[in-house]
Amino acid sequence: MSPLEAFLHEPRVAYFSMEIALESAIPTYAGGLGVLAGDTVRAAADLELPLVAVSLVSRGGHFRQTFDEAGRQIEQPAPWEPREHAVPLSAKVALTLGDRDVWVGGWLYLLRGHLGGQQPVLLLDTDLEENHPEDRRITHELYGDGAPYRLRQEAVLGIGGVRLLQALGFAIRQYHMNEGHSALLALELLHRHAHRPEELRPGESPYDVPRVRGLCCFTTHTPVEAGHDRFGYDLVQQVLDDFIPLAVLKQLGGEDALNMTRLALNLSEYVNGVAQRHAEVSRRMFPGYRVHAVTNGVHPHTWTAPSLRVLYDRYLPGWCHEPELLVRADCCIPTAALLDAHAEAKQALIDRVRQVTGVTLHPRVPILGFARRMTAYKRPDLLFADLDRLRAIAAERSFQVVIAGKAHPHDVGGKRLIELLHRHIRALTDVVPMAYLPDYDLDTALLMVSGSDLWLNTPLPPLEASGTSGMKAAFNGVPSLSVLDGWWVEGCIEGVTGWAVGTPTETGHDGHAAALYEKLEHTVLPLYYGYETAPGGWVRVMQGAIAKNASFFNSHRMMRRYATEAYIN
Repeated sequence: MSPLEAFLHEPRVAYFSMEIALESAIPTYAGGLGVLAGDTVRAAADLELPLVAVSLVSRGGHFRQTFDEAGRQIEQPAPWEPREHAVPLSAKVALTLGDRDVWVGGWLYLLRGHLGGQQPVLLLDTDLEENHPEDRRITHELYGDGAPYRLRQEAVLGIGGVRLLQALGFAIRQYHMNEGHSALLALELLHRHAHRPEELRPGESPYDVPRVRGLCCFTTHTPVEAGHDRFGYDLVQQVLDDFIPLAVLKQLGGEDALNMTRLALNLSEYVNGVAQRHAEVSRRMFPGYRVHAVTNGVHPHTWTAPSLRVLYDRYLPGWCHEPELLVRADCCIPTAALLDAHAEAKQALIDRVRQVTGVTLHPRVPILGFARRMTAYKRPDLLFADLDRLRAIAAERSFQVVIAGKAHPHDVGGKRLIELLHRHIRALTDVVPMAYLPDYDLDTALLMVSGSDLWLNTPLPPLEASGTSGMKAAFNGVPSLSVLDGWWVEGCIEGVTGWAVGTPTETGHDGHAAALYEKLEHTVLPLYYGYETAPGGWVRVMQGAIAKNASFFNSHRMMRRYATEAYIN
C-alpha cells in the first residue's frame, strides 16, 4: 500500500506554509513562522485532526551560522537531501510561469506524533529533469532573493500545491493559509470554481468568489504594513500572464500592487491574528475586515525538557494530550521535585555552553536566556543599553546570560546587532558570564527555554505579533521578564507568571531599558536569591508559569480553536 493511501479516505484540511520546522536535520525554516507551523502539524497529529501540510522542499536549507573573531556572522551553506528523510511523490503537475511550463513534483514526509498519530507533509520540488535549469532552482532557496524569484516560489506553493493535492487524490474540505505567501492558491480555486459563460448574466463576475471564500481561512502574522509581500502588476503579468484578468486581480489584491495579505483577506471567510493585541492591530491596518484572535500556542511534548516530561507524567498523567491539566501544577507537583527537574535541564544547557563556547556557567547563579531572530525590532541590545548600570546590578547580585539567534543574510542591521552583542559580551566578561550559542536550531532552542532561569523578550511594541519562546519557557517552569506585546499582554500576571517590562503604553527604548533594569535589580534577582532561605517565592512563580501559561498557551488549545471556528463551517 502506498504511504499516502491511509490519508485519502476522508476530507482533510490543507495547511499551506512557506516554511515548516520538521526537525533540526531538515533546515527548511527560518524562524518563528516555521516553528509555529511545525507545532501546528504536530498538534494535529496528537489530536488526530485530518490535515495535510504543504510547503516547499527548500533543498538549499536556511544557513549554518558561525562567527569570526570579531563576532561577525558567517553564513555557511546548509543543503539537505530529501531522499534521506522523505519518499518521492507519485504525481507531478505543471503550471505556466512566464513563457514556460514548470513541472512540480515533491516529497512525502510523515510527521509522527509521540502519541501515535501522524500527518502527511508535502514538500514541493521543481528540481526535475523536465524543467529549465532556471526553474529547477525555484524551490532551492528559502525566501529566495528578488521579487521575480519570490513570486515564482509563491506560485509553485499556492497554485502548484493545490494542483498536486488534486493529482494525488486528496479530498480537501478547507485551505488554511499560514501567512500570505500561499495566497495564490485562492486564484487557483477561482479558476476551478468559475461559472460557465452561458450561466452568466451581463456584468456578472465569472468567478464564484463566495464559494472560494468558504473554502479558505487565513492566519496573518505581520503587524506592520511594510512586512506584507507585494508584487508589481507588471511582474505579475510577466509571470502569471492572464491567469486571472488584471481588473479582477486589482479588485482582490489592491490597486497599486498585488498585496498577498489583501488577496488572502478578500478570499477567506475566516481570518485571524495570532494574539488578541495582534488582531486589534490587524483590524486597524485593514479596516472593514473581521479579524478573529486565536493566540498561538506551542507543542507540549516538543518544548518540554525530558526531566520535566518525567515530572509531569508522574504527577499530572495525560498532560501531553490535555495540557490544561497543567493548571494543577501549583498544587500537585512537589517543590523539591520541580527544582530537581529544572536543575537537570539547567545543567544540560550549561554543558552545551561549555562544549560549544568554552564558557563555564555556575549552576547556582541565575541564567537569563534570550533567543530570537536577530533584527532591529526585537531589540536584543536593550539589556545592554547602560553597561555601567548592568555592571552595578551584577556586582550586587550575580547573573549569567545566554544568547542565540540568526540574522537574515540580507539584514545588515541584524548582523550588526550580533557583532555588537559579541562586543558587549567581551566588555562584561569580568562581571557577567555570557555566551552566544551559534547556529540556533530546534535542539538549541529546547536547551535554552528549559535551562534558563528567566526568559527575556524585549520587542518594540506593537511589532511582536505573538512570540512563542516565552510559552516554551513556561512549559519548563521558566518565568518571563518581557515587554507587554504579543502574547505576553495576555500571559503576564505580574509576580505570578513572570514580570512586565514597562507599562502597556510605554514604547520608548530608554523607558523600557530603565524599566528592565529596575525590575531585574529590585524584584527578580532578590526573589531568586531569596529562595536560598525562603524557597517559596521563586518556586511559586515557576509553578505559576506552568499552571497559568503552559496550561493555556499550547498548540492543542490553538488547534481545537481552529477546528471549531475555522475548519467547521
